[in-house]
Parts: sequence; structure tokens; C-alpha cells
Amino acid sequence: MTQRVRVHCFTVTQDGIGAGEDQSFERPFGHADPGALLGWAGATASWVNRTAPGGSRGLDDYVVRDFTRNIGAEIMGRNKFGPVRGPWPNDDWQGWWGDKPPFHTPVFVLTHHPRPSFTLSDTTFHFLDATPHEALQQAKAAAGGQDVRIGGGVTSIREFLDADLIDEMHIAVTPYELGSGLRLWDSPDELTDSFHLERVPSPSGIVHHFFWRH
Repeated sequence: MTQRVRVHCFTVTQDGIGAGEDQSFERPFGHADPGALLGWAGATASWVNRTAPGGSRGLDDYVVRDFTRNIGAEIMGRNKFGPVRGPWPNDDWQGWWGDKPPFHTPVFVLTHHPRPSFTLSDTTFHFLDATPHEALQQAKAAAGGQDVRIGGGVTSIREFLDADLIDEMHIAVTPYELGSGLRLWDSPDELTDSFHLERVPSPSGIVHHFFWRH
């Protein structure tokens, strides 16, 4: 099976924004409402059933269930890992994710300020000052033949798109506009020179955008 580079379950607003401004410890998405961005995924059975019974079924649940399928490693930007900027004051901060991160694979964090790797539960975080090509080479080796997920945020996804390294993407578009923030695109049609695009609306109001290479 071919090892692929994927974006999956990444959410943007109708005006293409994936995160708001002024990120802080208290507001990981800046001035954006995290419920408005990610509430669709959190309402699904595949998400809810990690802690309690319930949750919705159907298309939204199907794509959330696919989030971990054949994923062997993730690459994320530093701002997805946490709100600390510049040199690390110490190694105490271990990310937004708590003692049991949801990744269950090696995670490679892109940063200009590397620090020692550490492990929480079954997830090991590595910190790289590397180009997209260099980071992907390490992530593919760690993935053991499985796919590599580019987990975000917006800046990291754009870097891997610009480097022509992404094979397929699932982007969920929420039915509201934010106006300002980190923008993945002005229109998803910008990517159709390189990708096929199929839009599939969900009863939740989300429109799922599936991209795969020509």
C-alpha cells in the first residue's frame, strides 16, 4: 500500500479561516469559538463514545471515525501544540492534550526552538527545526509504512501544500464566517489545479470537502 500524506477532519469557517487571532492558554483558537469550529466532530458517536455512550451517526460520524485510519505519525505546527512563543522558558509545558493525547502515534512538532522529546501515554512528541520535506522524511520513517497526517494548523497545512507534499485532504467547512484570522483559502477552488474536489453537505450544516490529487 502506498504511504500517503493526508489532512483529515480539519475545520475552517465559510470564509476559509481555521483559527482566530490572539491565541492564548485560555483560548487555543484565539477569538474564534471552538464549539462553532469543532462542535460538529465533538457531537459524533465516534468522539463521544470515548468517554460516554451517545452521539450522532451518519456522515459526520463516518469521517470522524476515519480520522485515525492507517495513520502512523502526525506533523503539527507549534501553535497547535501550545501557545508558548519564542524560546521555551522550560520543558514543563506538555501541550493542550492532557495526559492521554488523542494521537496514539509519534507526533512531530515544527518549531524553530527544538526541545527534548517526551512521551505521554502512547504518544511521543518530537520537536523539529526542519523544512516540510525534512519533517516528512522523519515522519514517514516513524509511521512504519502507514500514512502521515498533517494535523494543522493553517500555516503548517499551507506550507505542505506549497511544497506539493499533500496527497489528499478532508476539510470540514462550517456554516458561519469569522471575518479575520488564519485563512486556509479564499476559495477551495484555488486548489483544483492540483486536486479533484468533491463537496458533500451534511444535515449538521457542515459541508465536507474532499480533495485528492489529479
